[in-house]
Amino acid sequence: MITRLPSVQPELTTPRLRLRAFVPTDRAAVMALAGDAAVAEFLLHLAHPMTAEAADDWVRSAIDDWAIGGSPTWAVTRRRGGRVVGAVWLRWAPRHDRAELGYWLGRRSWGHGYAREAAAAAVGFGFDVLGVHRVFAQHLDGNLRSAAVLEAIGMAFEGVRRGHVKRRGAYRDLYGYAIVRP
Repeated sequence: MITRLPSVQPELTTPRLRLRAFVPTDRAAVMALAGDAAVAEFLLHLAHPMTAEAADDWVRSAIDDWAIGGSPTWAVTRRRGGRVVGAVWLRWAPRHDRAELGYWLGRRSWGHGYAREAAAAAVGFGFDVLGVHRVFAQHLDGNLRSAAVLEAIGMAFEGVRRGHVKRRGAYRDLYGYAIVRP
């Protein structure tokens, strides 16, 4: 377990991606990408429709999370061109040596392996830098793409929380996955 975090959120790189801290000017990208109904369908913590104010709030929260408690939220960008294509984050619970992984990508970036690449980098950061013992993730029923991503990065299916969230007037199941430090 680390004893002191760097004051600036570290960047991560993968063969095709650069994961960097969000900046206020990312608001337009968040609004456009997360504002897509197909993206919002499986997201519990983003407003839909995505307004400029909601995008500002989300980006501000992403920036503040590191400064306040060391929970990183990265803008997922392609190394070629630097365009924001999504987000990946860890909600760190240092008292329990665990973190929750979350992510989303704009629809045009689906099916290219970016979610797997970004999620794997975030999990590695959790183990190697934050020193967590366990990383877990959840997805809504029907989100088969997320199930595939989580399994591809080595997470094991742990179970279903039946009727755990109410979304658009219907109770939905959450599927849980986790990986422990090897």
